[in-house]
Amino acid sequence: MQGPIGVFDSGYGGLTVLKEIIAELPQYDYLYLGDNARTPYGNRSFDTIHAYTLECVQHLFRMGCPLVILACNTASAKALRTIQQKDLPHIAPDRRVLGVIRPTTELVGTLTQTGEVGILATNGTVTSESYPIEINKFFPQVKVHQEACPMWVPLVENNEHESSGADYFVKKHLDHILGIAPDIDTLVLGCTHYPLLMQKIKEHLPGGITVLSQGKIVAHSLKDYLHRHPEMEARLTKQGTQKFYTTDDAQIFDRMAGIFFGKMVKSEHLAL
Repeated sequence: MQGPIGVFDSGYGGLTVLKEIIAELPQYDYLYLGDNARTPYGNRSFDTIHAYTLECVQHLFRMGCPLVILACNTASAKALRTIQQKDLPHIAPDRRVLGVIRPTTELVGTLTQTGEVGILATNGTVTSESYPIEINKFFPQVKVHQEACPMWVPLVENNEHESSGADYFVKKHLDHILGIAPDIDTLVLGCTHYPLLMQKIKEHLPGGITVLSQGKIVAHSLKDYLHRHPEMEARLTKQGTQKFYTTDDAQIFDRMAGIFFGKMVKSEHLAL
């Protein structure tokens, strides 16, 4: 059976990842599912996020996707491992689910010169400790500092990310993490909303700090994955199409999606 690549997010943020994946791999077909009716995931429990994520992954499977990307840091942090290790062997042993955290952690240690890295993320991703754990696997010598930035997602979703009001919250968290760890020379944007704040982030950072956005990293990693797994690559349809689904109101989704995707989309409502 052949089908499209599924891309899942709790809302809109994953569109920043899908945008870069399409730029890198335009030939494939994609289904995007945003669980906007139950967003945000950032402050929910591990069990709740696992249940929500698994339900959406199974919907994408039923829609024909052999491969699903969790383009959501919170879902990748709190649900991916359980889905991969415990759920897939029973419900869909021939399907695969990948996340956004590992590709970033495989790279970050090669970029730091000081050996100190900062993670900017939601409360859920920070408390999961996923970034420190994964980075330690590849680069045990790197010291990881984390900063939860709970106001950054609402700023983006209310289209205030370019306003003067955003400066206060961006500067507040950057000053805090650099005050604790002034030797940080690499910052990871551990939430797919945060690339829309990139300009503000760079304005409030001292020189010499590298800021990593996940989209291109994940896109390159997916290309490498498909090269290394030709049996999966052969199962993917290639008409260059994209379809968008939301668990909330499609008209609202369409109005917001363009901010993240860079162009207008036309979505359909999906009832869970």
